[in-house]
Amino acid sequence: MKKDFFAFLLTVCAVNIMLPTQAFAVTLYGAGSLRNSISEVAQSFEEKYGIKVETQFGPSGLTRERIEREFTETGKSADIFTSADTNNPQTLFAAGLSGPVVNFTSNRMTAIIRPGLLGVTSDNLLDFLLNPAIKVGTSTPGADPSGDYAWQIFDKADQVKPGSSQILKDKALQLVGGNPDAPQVPDGKNNLIYFLEETQQADIFLAYYTSGKAAEVINQELQILELPDYLATKANYGLTILKDADPDGEKLAAYILSSEGQAILSKYGFSAPSTSVPEHQSTGGIVFALGIAFLIQKKLAATKKQQIKVGNI
Repeated sequence: MKKDFFAFLLTVCAVNIMLPTQAFAVTLYGAGSLRNSISEVAQSFEEKYGIKVETQFGPSGLTRERIEREFTETGKSADIFTSADTNNPQTLFAAGLSGPVVNFTSNRMTAIIRPGLLGVTSDNLLDFLLNPAIKVGTSTPGADPSGDYAWQIFDKADQVKPGSSQILKDKALQLVGGNPDAPQVPDGKNNLIYFLEETQQADIFLAYYTSGKAAEVINQELQILELPDYLATKANYGLTILKDADPDGEKLAAYILSSEGQAILSKYGFSAPSTSVPEHQSTGGIVFALGIAFLIQKKLAATKKQQIKVGNI
């Protein structure tokens, strides 16, 4: 019996040596607001290239902390990080845990109004937000960029009505985005629908346009209100390839930036990315931001050519 067992092990080892090495799935950590769109991009990528993609989504600030923790504990994390801001991936780049950061798509903040709350317009939105009787929902600043953007809106309000910023920050209900004290949203429930309609814990929710669109599909009575110019806040999303990433991760990054990937993002309400990068990022980072898809595809083509050349020797 023991002899047969060792013979089996030797057979398995021999087969493993002879078989081509199978690549692991590409792992992507993404912002929660990208769940639907990037999942579709990943599915499209899988269908085109036959490369499996595993995705996990959550608040970008908490995800960045997770990536840092995984590198500390195991020396490895995901292959790609798609964040709802550029600051979190830029922190990883500065720490040497990822490549340069590129703004791969953009979003904007809006006010989502619960059904039945009448009379709210862009012109009088700030008055409604400051009304003590109006409950204002936001995400969690620090843990989630959507919360950071909401705080930026409050600071902008201060320029119009001094004192507004602190009033709004004090009254804001941090209902999503990693706040441990926030109510638990039941599985399968849309956050905005749950808080604005089902529990009515918020009357106005400051959220991404794309999040409002997703909620509007479920309930068309929700009102997506554009912010007035003096409160308008854009959200530039950053992508970075993490340290020691699978080469197929670079291919996925290029696909996200390709016309096919961008068309899928646009379908969900995202807008074209800007070409701006943080001022303190290197010139190499700027080149990366402006031409990452071309550079990666060129690298992949060169690698494939080299493999063919070696195979012919």
